[in-house]
Amino acid sequence: MSKSICVETKGLLFDMDGVLISSIGSVVRCWRRWAEIYHVPNAETYTVPHGVRAIDIVKSLRPDIDPNEGLRVIEDMEIEDMADLKVLPGVKKLLESLPLERWAIVTSATRRLLLGRLEAAGLPIPERIISGDMVERGKPDPEPYRRGAGLLGLRPEDCVVVEDAPSGVGAGVAAGCRVLGVLGTHSLAELQQAMWIAPSLEDVTVTTLADKLELCFEPAG
Repeated sequence: MSKSICVETKGLLFDMDGVLISSIGSVVRCWRRWAEIYHVPNAETYTVPHGVRAIDIVKSLRPDIDPNEGLRVIEDMEIEDMADLKVLPGVKKLLESLPLERWAIVTSATRRLLLGRLEAAGLPIPERIISGDMVERGKPDPEPYRRGAGLLGLRPEDCVVVEDAPSGVGAGVAAGCRVLGVLGTHSLAELQQAMWIAPSLEDVTVTTLADKLELCFEPAG
């Protein structure tokens, strides 16, 4: 058994999809439908780049269309398709144990989709959110996590980012945050840029101290 690691931090910045919830079934179904509607080659086997904003995917697949219209179509599809959304192990208990002023969600999803998924999952909605439509540049750019730290009134180096995708890990590192990678959507090797990697949030515990948090977990591998 690996020895537990305990880390002190002032704030936590969570990605959503792949960290707090799994919506992979909906994401795959909807993007393949979208690709078919917009005549993208090999639509039936299209693989979505995880952790990338929908508007950036729209622009890469169909640079000739109005990106906001393409975004509205995929957003509507995903909001209507949440039947198999799952809360990942340990998440509800962990989030409910955190002081509201100490954490935020920083996601590539739009605000509308983020709120819809959290409500469908029955998870607490944080006071502080950075969604994909609130930033000029999405992950792997550092802007989302720098903005997230600012919402908590903290410097990036005083925050720990919790991520499952290489693009998000890269964004956290570039922002100057320490990053805890969690396995699930990507392999250990793909998350090596993270400072630490945990199997999931199931065995992660957070203790609230006077002016900081103590985050403890067993590392993966």
